[in-house]
Amino acid sequence: MDRLGPVRIARFTAGDDPAYGVVGGDLDQFGQPAEDAVVVELSGDPLYAGIQPTQTEHRLSDVRLLAPVIPRSKVVAIGRNYRAHAAELGNDVPEEPLMFLKPNTSVVGPGDQVFYPTQSERLDYEGELAVVIGRICRDVPPEQATDVIFGYTIANDVTVRDFVRNFYRPPVRAKGWDTLCPLGPYLVEGEIADPHQLELRAYVNGELRQRGNTQQLLRGVPELIEFITGFMTLEPGDILLTGTPRGVSHVYPGDVMRLEIDGIGALENAIIAESPGV
Repeated sequence: MDRLGPVRIARFTAGDDPAYGVVGGDLDQFGQPAEDAVVVELSGDPLYAGIQPTQTEHRLSDVRLLAPVIPRSKVVAIGRNYRAHAAELGNDVPEEPLMFLKPNTSVVGPGDQVFYPTQSERLDYEGELAVVIGRICRDVPPEQATDVIFGYTIANDVTVRDFVRNFYRPPVRAKGWDTLCPLGPYLVEGEIADPHQLELRAYVNGELRQRGNTQQLLRGVPELIEFITGFMTLEPGDILLTGTPRGVSHVYPGDVMRLEIDGIGALENAIIAESPGV
């Protein structure tokens, strides 16, 4: 396939098993495809098989988008990576990247519901740029970081805020709850304009709540990859959440969260009350 720019990869279902495809057609200012856009099905998982188009084509409006990648290994997230966000929560900027993990069971896709935990009194959205790792890597110098990146997507690092503030409850319970890591709508493969010059916005029920730019990152993507791979192997499909700017706030059952990053798209999810498990 000839490629002149970034490729938008969707993971989707047309009623059968999940498949991958390349989204074609014109894009709006947010990177969202036009109404008549199509998705050309790929042969296999592009993280492992590359971009191999088939002859099967679907109207984008006829398929249901899924999380563009399900990490086989881990979601690595960085906290307090925007100075203003650290300040709004009354926290200092850490001396080194503040890292935590989210399980792959926390991942959901565009349009999926996010459960409001029954034990929580405050649930916050956090809009973030997410980096998708493309190959096994360890001890990556910053100048080679782009060599291990497959692409980018949008993440919502939904957080049980009252668990974060309770010293006796470990952070994994604040961050690792099922459904608390929406990803999507697309995996943008290749070089986007500049991962450190991207406008990010978050809306709740249509109201703008959060606005920032990745140029405000305290530690950029190459520095984060160098830090993480200094002690941990990253694998294809691992996700790196780069942190959220100022403007996080609470959401409740019935609320609809919409995150936008220019050039990547818009990720929308609704909050519902959690039901008791089986």
